[in-house]
Amino acid sequence: MVDNPLILVTGAAGSVGAVGRRVVETLRQRDLPVRALVHREDERAEALRSTGAEVVVGDLARAEDVVRALVDCDRMYFGMGVSSQYLEAALVTAAAARAQGRLQVFVNMSQMTVSQMDLTSTAASTQQREHWLIEQVLDWSGLPVAHIRPTVFLENPMFSRFCFASIAQDDTIRLPFGTGRTSPVAAGDVADVVAAVLANPAQHIGHVHELTGPVSQDMSAMAQEFTSALGRPITYVGTPYDQFIDELRRRGLPDHVVDHLSTMARLHAQNRYDRLTHDVEKITGRPATGVRAYVENNPELFRTAT
Repeated sequence: MVDNPLILVTGAAGSVGAVGRRVVETLRQRDLPVRALVHREDERAEALRSTGAEVVVGDLARAEDVVRALVDCDRMYFGMGVSSQYLEAALVTAAAARAQGRLQVFVNMSQMTVSQMDLTSTAASTQQREHWLIEQVLDWSGLPVAHIRPTVFLENPMFSRFCFASIAQDDTIRLPFGTGRTSPVAAGDVADVVAAVLANPAQHIGHVHELTGPVSQDMSAMAQEFTSALGRPITYVGTPYDQFIDELRRRGLPDHVVDHLSTMARLHAQNRYDRLTHDVEKITGRPATGVRAYVENNPELFRTAT
């Protein structure tokens, strides 16, 4: 391992949870050299530069951009938002990393559903199937890979737009989860795990880290947690599944994203997200963020409209 490794972080200006941005910030706080790959020049790119990171603009689906971004890099994190180009981008990046031939670790952002899938699984979304395929290819590639499999993010639109927003509006949680249990994880916890692996990769190579929140519970129990944290009664109102899908479409989301979110909702109702691990604490040395801490850290998300 080199003493001062250059670390490439992709998806560094991403939106949902901003894991890439948080990874850059955490690594820079440790005074590690970072190259942040972003899709376009904007205020988010400037904010990354303000941390002392080098910022390059490129498209993960364009080999020439990825090859350029990888020059002189010793470690890298691959992650990007839900996209119809996800599989192509991941395969291009893996091929470029293999050709580069000097990486000490390739940290791959995957997701928890992969652990329940195989080649002929049919219940998954297109995005979930792509994550499974990407893990297979990376494992075959000979690259020094570490897979990160979070459960659903607390920042996922299902929570930010259909849970937190409705709490702020009328003190309800409106999701089609039925009695299914779930253990959402905070993006900040995921970013801290990724940063820890990138900073000291040797013990993580070849391993899968599955990340959840501190408890798996149904939405009625989660509503009680919000009630306690906010000091006002919060109620879970089960939404019909078809109504939830209609609302996704009304919001103008791309078909690929609608397919992914609607599948996640269906799998929640089938209790497929009832998972609990302590990997966040094992790697970061602190417990995963729960509902109360999340509310305390993000009070503006839950303020009632005046």
